[in-house]
Amino acid sequence: MSDVSTLTSQLSRRRLRRYSFISLAVIVVIGAMALDTKVVKKGSADDVQEQAFSPDSYGSKHFPDIQKDVAARAIDAKTLAETLLANQQEAAKKYGVGSPLPVMSVKLEGVVEQGKMGIYALKVADMPQGIQVRMQTGPAITGTDLRDATGNIQFGDFTNQIEYQNAGSAINRAMKTAVLDKVDNAALTGKTVQVVGVFRLLNPKNWMITPVSLEVK
Repeated sequence: MSDVSTLTSQLSRRRLRRYSFISLAVIVVIGAMALDTKVVKKGSADDVQEQAFSPDSYGSKHFPDIQKDVAARAIDAKTLAETLLANQQEAAKKYGVGSPLPVMSVKLEGVVEQGKMGIYALKVADMPQGIQVRMQTGPAITGTDLRDATGNIQFGDFTNQIEYQNAGSAINRAMKTAVLDKVDNAALTGKTVQVVGVFRLLNPKNWMITPVSLEVK
């Protein structure tokens, strides 16, 4: 019986040591995890970074800055047209943003002519002959001209091409909410409008303007 008791006691001590080692290992692992864990305060910059990218939040935040930048740099349509026809490369270098297809900022007053699918031709006084000016008013706003208008928004600011594209679409939606939702598209024809906007220089004689401001007289 004494031998049995001794053996039982030895086994108990071994189990106790083994459990102690296991417990110690668990404590070490938990401690390491705690040291490696970053506490993020809600609403802090780190908290914002860890949230999923929200295109509409991005668009609403950045459109006002784009609008101000475009308005500050916008060139009178007649002056811009004459400069483009005289020397397209020099005009693009002087007034455009980006390459090889720069975005131009322009301001004008014109009469709205017949349109289709939210795209209207504009008759602008004193424009050089042969230049067609059009404006898109939605409901669908296409292109990334607004996103690229300032040169401050770059592909490297985003995780991937999808986010970059979604940002452009969201900026268009933010512009539509801020500017175009106040305009009655169905009643534009024949009206005089003051427009500040942008167009990508695909063809110096064919402008498709995306507005950042639109006033109907």
